Amino acid sequence: MKGYEKLDEYIDKNLNQSLDELKTYVAQPSISAQNLGLKECAQMVKEMLEKRGFKAEINATDGAPVVFGEIKGKSDRTLLIYNHYDVQPPEPLDLWESPPFEPQIRDGKMYGRGVSDDKGHLTSRLHAIDAILAEEGELPCNIKFIIEGEEETASVHLHDYIAENLDKLKADACVWEFGSVDHRERPQQYLGLRGICYVELSVTALGTDVHSGIGGSIFPNAAWRLVWALSTLKGSDERIRIPGFYDDVIPPTERDREFMEKLPDVEEEYKTRYGVKEFIKGLTGGTDLKMEEVFTPTCTICGLTSGYQGPGSKTVQPAFASAKVDFRLVPGQKPQDILKKLRAHLDAEGFRDVEITFLGGEPAARTDPDHPFVKMVVESAEDVYDIPMDVVPMIGGSGPSYPFVHDLGLPVVTMGLGHPDTRAHAPNENIRIDLYVQHAKHMARVIKEFAK
Repeated sequence: MKGYEKLDEYIDKNLNQSLDELKTYVAQPSISAQNLGLKECAQMVKEMLEKRGFKAEINATDGAPVVFGEIKGKSDRTLLIYNHYDVQPPEPLDLWESPPFEPQIRDGKMYGRGVSDDKGHLTSRLHAIDAILAEEGELPCNIKFIIEGEEETASVHLHDYIAENLDKLKADACVWEFGSVDHRERPQQYLGLRGICYVELSVTALGTDVHSGIGGSIFPNAAWRLVWALSTLKGSDERIRIPGFYDDVIPPTERDREFMEKLPDVEEEYKTRYGVKEFIKGLTGGTDLKMEEVFTPTCTICGLTSGYQGPGSKTVQPAFASAKVDFRLVPGQKPQDILKKLRAHLDAEGFRDVEITFLGGEPAARTDPDHPFVKMVVESAEDVYDIPMDVVPMIGGSGPSYPFVHDLGLPVVTMGLGHPDTRAHAPNENIRIDLYVQHAKHMARVIKEFAK
């Protein structure tokens, strides 16, 4: 692509200024799980948008506020960009090489909680906008930002916000919060996200913990009760045993399989990176492993809590037990339907005493790989990365893309600065500075080409 030399030069020359802004942004804690620093961070985001000439506002919800910003451009076409300002809790703190909210640059990377997920994506995109404004005086199209503060806690209030603001959020296309290169340094275009239904299951068996010598033989044990309930959800064959769980699953198409076949084998990469000794269900590498990873729904125990778990021994009969469980959903499945089937299953199995707390969820959503906007984003990447993006029809993770695709009717693309060792949600979260620059340059091209 021609005509981007000056924009690229601006992005390179003003990189330190953008990274300083990112450092300030990361230094502001904004942990949605703990309701920590969200209002302060929303105000910071609003000011970052206003600095570029956006008309920005902070919209209240029943949870964290949503920041909306809009700026007019030369054409009538409107690009909607979705990001989030909340981050995951930083614990365990002792595994961080530098404090999570004191960002540091080491060996070509910036470290800090939220630097990749998702704060670096926002400032890199703003850096691209700065370049266009500096070189051309105005943007070639309208741009709207929607930046929420509850993505890390299932975006519980975002769906209602979108439903109440359809006209305000009206656009022609959407750029999603994240993107990455794979282990081959090849940019990835993820065109779908699995859905999720996240619940907490809990049992209260006694009014208080009891000496196990007194209650072990005659009192109900909350931990055992919960374990028995959990054991009914999935068999050793990995098949989920909730009646009707698979009824609404829409199977992948042959075209989906063709896209997945073109992607590299992940077997050795996963074994090396995650220490996987063997895959479940007897799976080995190749397309079947890649298909199973994305197009099969799951039931995952994410955490178990009960009784005493400190050092040494404490002989106690626990009164309470709880477990966090997520169900990753594929196209066709709906969180509320899964909730009903889960309740009916536990009741039928004799576990009416197991309480279900719904912690959030959304259906899966996908974008047509043949949409012209998708093709433009994929092709424009080659000018920056020297290689076009791989098209991935869907990934295993989840996010609130359903209302963007189905309520707003938008094609949703991914592009970003992630890399396989970015460690999002983990200690020592980081971004690579070179990918930060490449994302800004790609974003500048997408804005310009979209306007055409």
